[in-house]
Formats: sequence, structure tokens, C-alpha cells
Amino acid sequence: MSDSFSVTGLVATTPRHLVTQDGLPITSFRLAASTKKFDKQANRWTEGETNWFTVTSFRQLAINSATSVSKGDRVLVMGKLRVRDWDNGERAGTSVEIEAETLGHDLVWGSSTFVRTVNVREDQPEIEIEEELEDEEPKSKKKVMA
Repeated sequence: MSDSFSVTGLVATTPRHLVTQDGLPITSFRLAASTKKFDKQANRWTEGETNWFTVTSFRQLAINSATSVSKGDRVLVMGKLRVRDWDNGERAGTSVEIEAETLGHDLVWGSSTFVRTVNVREDQPEIEIEEELEDEEPKSKKKVMA
């Protein structure tokens, strides 16, 4: 089974980051997603069931999430849902995984500071761009990657 899926929850384990022998960065962690229900009789919110997911990210998302996400953070995750049955001979079960396509902090619970990742490709030549300043000063030149 493979479907697009989004979920909010609490990062329940310290994110584990590794790079494969082929150079593929991978970061994974367990996510606890609880539901809340309003109990009209008690006139208060109560905790519902908790669903547990393994969240795995690859490439640049893995690198960024390894430095940005910590145990205890509230996050939003969007990605592909993968439900798999497993059997190792002694035990059997079902794993529910999310292959993350995007993830970030849930700003309902706090604030976050964004720092853009700059990817520099060595195969791109530098070019000069002329930039006009608003106050009629002479044009300045800027070197940028194509």
C-alpha cells in the first residue's frame, strides 16, 4: 500500500542520521500522533488513541531534518504511507512507515527560525549579473551561480 499522507505529531525518538555506502543520506525517527476528543459530559478534551509511525527522509530533506528536528518537537509530516506486514520467524507484526516528502515544525505549538540551505553545484559556471540600485548609483556587479 502506498498513498500520500499527512500527519501531525510528537517526535518520540532522537532522530537517527546515517549516510549509506552509496552516499545517500537517511534520517529516521518515531512519531507519536494522538487524537483528542471533546467529552461533552465532562466538558473537557480527552486523549484518544495514539498512532505510531516510523518517519524516514532521504537526500537533502534527511540532512536538513537531522539538524532541525529533535526528540519532543511537534512536527507536520507529508509523504507516502507504507504499511508492511513482517515476520522474522519468532514474531510477526505490521509496520507503518511514512517516506517523508516534506516535514517541518508545527507552529501551532511554538515558533521556528528558518535558515535556507544553499546548494552549490560545482558543474555550474559563475556569471556576472548587473544590478541597478534604486538611488541612481552606478551599476554594481554580482557573481552568482547559473
